Amino acid sequence: MIIASIDSVHVELFGKFQQGGVIMWPMFLMSLAALAVFVERTLFLHRNQIRSKEFLAGIENSLKKGRLIEALTVCQDTPGPAASMVKAGLMAFRKSDGEIREAVREAAIVELGPIKRRIGALKAITHAAPIFGLLGTLIGLIDAFSQYEQQGVYLNAGFLSGSMWEALISTATGLALSAVCILAHHFLIGRVNSIVHEMEWLGSELLSSIVEIKASRHIEEELEEEEEGADAVVDAESEK
Repeated sequence: MIIASIDSVHVELFGKFQQGGVIMWPMFLMSLAALAVFVERTLFLHRNQIRSKEFLAGIENSLKKGRLIEALTVCQDTPGPAASMVKAGLMAFRKSDGEIREAVREAAIVELGPIKRRIGALKAITHAAPIFGLLGTLIGLIDAFSQYEQQGVYLNAGFLSGSMWEALISTATGLALSAVCILAHHFLIGRVNSIVHEMEWLGSELLSSIVEIKASRHIEEELEEEEEGADAVVDAESEK
């Protein structure tokens, strides 16, 4: 019983689709493209989002122990643009603070490209779908007036209603497709902005950590040099 009702719904939907006219096929292809882009981008953004605080804590722990290679390995094993950006900063660890900041900035610019890729296609479909719906409406009206011109007062209302159905269904389909694409576009933009903010935070915290770790190492080296100098003085006095 349920299967029969589902089949009847499918038949009814396909009948409405046919009533929408030839313009329904381009909109059907646009809907498939929008669905493919949305699913692919959603999975891509989900795979490339990481736990920033835990990731950064691991990097800082390795750097404090002087294990730069270990920190680079963590970045290599972690997917996503944020890890690649941090890796670029670590590769310039022994350079000046300005050079590290520039390396992080350049890596962020490079990594942002794949994140935003193909999202513009949803925006394009958002603008194009209502136009195609309007085009279907105009085609339906042109067909209706053409029939009226040919048959005049003898026009059968059934023929005229077919053209009106084409006009209304194409318009409704175009608006519905546009509305869904707007929601999908806003969702993906929100995910992209979340990753961008995550990268900004990671970059800022990484630079601060590197500066702090370098400063502490410099202080330790100075203390070691002072201790060595003091030991040398003591040894010289004992020899006298």
